[in-house]
Parts: sequence; C-alpha cells; structure tokens
Amino acid sequence: MIEAEVLVESKNWKKIIQNPKKKIRNILNKFPNNYKFTSKKVYISVLLTNNYKIKLLNKKFRKKNKPTDILSFPFLERKNFNENIVNKKIYLGDIAISYEEFCKKNKNDYKNGFIKIFIHGFLHLLNFDHKTNKDYKAMSLVENKIFKEIKG
Repeated sequence: MIEAEVLVESKNWKKIIQNPKKKIRNILNKFPNNYKFTSKKVYISVLLTNNYKIKLLNKKFRKKNKPTDILSFPFLERKNFNENIVNKKIYLGDIAISYEEFCKKNKNDYKNGFIKIFIHGFLHLLNFDHKTNKDYKAMSLVENKIFKEIKG
C-alpha cells in the first residue's frame, strides 16, 4: 500500500483540486497492482507549491535557475533500488509540483493533467527517467498504461 503525505503550500491548488490529499489517495488506489506495493508499506511526500518555491528547488538540486512543472527526488538510487525494495517499509521520495507551471501546460484539462503529472513524478521515484530517447519511450509506455488503468 502506498501512503502519501501531502503538503499544499500554495492555496491556488484548491482552485482546481478541491481536496488534493483525497485526489492523490484516489489516484494511488487506482494504480495497477504491480505499482501498488500491496505487501509493503510505501511512503511518498507530495508538495503542491508555486513557481517561486519550485524555482528555488530546481536551482538548488538541478542547477537550473527557472521554474518547472514537477520535480521528483527519489530516496533510493537505481543501483540499490531492488535491494531495498525487499524491506517491509519503504520511503520512495518526494514530488513537488508548481501550480503556475502545471496550469500553463494543462489549462484545457486540469483533471487528466494532474493524473498524468503525478504518474510522471511517481515513476521518477521508481528511477524511471527520460534522458535518452529509449528511456523516454519506455517511461511513456508505462505512464500511458497506468493512466489508462486509472481512467478505467
């Protein structure tokens, strides 16, 4: 089971998601079984923030002095991921999403856009990335599969 600690730092999020904690819990509950960690206690944290804060995080951790829509900070490194996943309690990491950047990219469909961006960030916690075209295609396939499962 995956539990999410959700911090809503920007009140603007409530304009498009009435209850962010419930929304994230509902998304996680609809994940395909192979991503639910049903026999383990898995934790993540989600920060719903603004451009100012995400720009600071992006500069500090990625050396990019600009806002972005989402940042993910995996707790487990790729090389140690499978070793650590056998534990009964696992902290996967942190996701931060900027309200302003999210709205710019999803102005026509906040509901599906939020599901997609959350899945994207979650997969980064599982050490998926998109640095190469091959990695991008693999990650996109998994994102689309999870999205279809959630949407039913």
